[in-house]
Amino acid sequence: MDLTRGPVLPPDFGFTLAPRVKVCADGARLVADARVVRLSPAAQRIIGRSPLAVGDDPVAHRVARLLLDRGMADPWWPTDAPRDGDVADVTLVVPTRDRADAVARLLAALPAHLSVIVVDDGSRDPEPLATVAACHGARLVRHPVNRGPAAARNTGLLAATTPYVAFCDSDVCPEPGWLGTLRRHLDDPAVAVAAPRVRGRTPTATDSWIERYEQARSSLDLGPDAAAVRVHGRVAYLPSAFLVVRRAALLDPRIGGAFDERMRAGEDVDLVWRLLGAGWRVRYEPAAEVRHDHRTRLVPWLLRKAFYGTSAAPLAARHPSAVAPMVLTPTTAVVSLAVLAQRRWSLPIVVGAAVHATWSASRRLDASERPIATAGILALEGVVAACWQTASALTRHHWPIALAWAACSRRGRRALVVAAVAESLANQVKVRPRLDPARYALAHRLDDLAYGAGVWWGALRQGSPRALLPVLRGLPRTGSDRRHRAE
Repeated sequence: MDLTRGPVLPPDFGFTLAPRVKVCADGARLVADARVVRLSPAAQRIIGRSPLAVGDDPVAHRVARLLLDRGMADPWWPTDAPRDGDVADVTLVVPTRDRADAVARLLAALPAHLSVIVVDDGSRDPEPLATVAACHGARLVRHPVNRGPAAARNTGLLAATTPYVAFCDSDVCPEPGWLGTLRRHLDDPAVAVAAPRVRGRTPTATDSWIERYEQARSSLDLGPDAAAVRVHGRVAYLPSAFLVVRRAALLDPRIGGAFDERMRAGEDVDLVWRLLGAGWRVRYEPAAEVRHDHRTRLVPWLLRKAFYGTSAAPLAARHPSAVAPMVLTPTTAVVSLAVLAQRRWSLPIVVGAAVHATWSASRRLDASERPIATAGILALEGVVAACWQTASALTRHHWPIALAWAACSRRGRRALVVAAVAESLANQVKVRPRLDPARYALAHRLDDLAYGAGVWWGALRQGSPRALLPVLRGLPRTGSDRRHRAE
C-alpha cells in the first residue's frame, strides 16, 4: 500500500469541505491556512456536489483523497454511524494499576459484546483488579512489576487478535456511540488512528473553580471541530487517554515500534508523529466523546500540568521542529519582534508586514475574482496568529525569560501584563467557561506557569534547549507543500 499517494477509499466513504476552507475564483480555487488548491473543471463539479460519497467515480476518489490528506476536507457518510453493538472487530485495552473501582465503572459502561483486555501494570494488590476483570468477562494480563503505561498498552496490543484496538485509560468512561463513530474512520485504509473528544465529568452546580476550568480548557480536550491531525496543525497531537487504532499500523516496521516504553510522558504524541512521518493519516472526531476524571485539587492539578510539560524535551529530541513553542514565517517573525519592541515604528512595521503578506498571497491566488481581499484576510489571520503566539510564549513556555525582562524593563512589564490579560480574555471568549473572568484568568495563568516550569525542568534534565526554541519557516510562492492541483 503506497500511503504517500493514498489508497483507494471505499465507495460509501465521502467528504465535505472543512469549515475553514474558502472557495475562490468561482469554485476554481480552495484556500485554507495559506494552502491553495487549484481545481480542474471536473474537480469543481465534484466540489459543487459535496458533501457526497465517492462511489465508483475516479475523479471523486482523487479529489476526496487529496483534500482529506491536506486537511481541507472532513470525512462524510450518507448514513448514520453503525451502532456500537454492531461493531465486532475491535478489542478494548485498559492499562491500569491499583484502580479496580475505576476499571469496574469503565467495564460496566462498555457494550456487552466487546472484547476487553485489562493489563495490570504491577498493582501492589492485584486481587481486586483480577476480581473485577473476572466479573465482567475481561481477559487479564499482568506485569509482575510496574513498567509504565506505554509498556502496558504495547502488551495489550500484542495480546489482541482483532484488526482494530481501542486504548482506554481506567479514569475514562466513553459515552454511547463512541465505537461506531470512531470505527468507521478506519474504513479509510490510510487512517491509522481515530480519537474522540476527551471531556471532563458532567458539570454540576457544586463544581470547584478548577473543575470548571478543566471542563472548559482541559489539556486533553482538543475542541469541538473535527480535524486531520498534522504537526503544527490546528490539532497537532492526540492524547492516549482514548485512541482507536489500526493494529497493523502500530506494528508497521517503518514507525519503529508502537508506544515508546522509555517515555513516561508524551509517548502518545511521539507515536502520532511517527505515524504521520511514515505516511499514515490520523483523525480527531469530536462527534465521539469520552469523560475523563481530571485532577481537581490544586497541588495534584499543578503537578500534572508540570508533568505534561516535561514531555517537551524528549519529544524535541525525537522530533526537533515539531515541539517548537512558536512557528514563525519571516513575516510573522517581524510582526512579533515589532510588537515586543513597543516603539513608534512598531505599528508601521506591522502594517508593512501585513501589506507584504497580502501582496505575496495574492500572487498565489491568480485568477481569483477577489485575490486582494482574500489575501488580505489571510494576512490578517497571520498577524493575529503571530500576536497570539507571542502572548502565549511570554506567559507559557518562556515565562521565566519574560519575568526576568519585566523585572528590569518597563516595556517588559507592560508586554507581560498585556499578554497575560489579553490572552486570557480572548481565550475565555473562545472556550466560554462557567467561570468569571478573574478566576478563569487565575486558573489559566497557573496552568501555563506549571506547564512552562515542566518544560524548563525537562529541558534542563535533557541538557538541551531545543524544546524552547522557535522554528522559522519560509513562504515559497509555489511548491508541493503549498500549491496543488486537483484533476
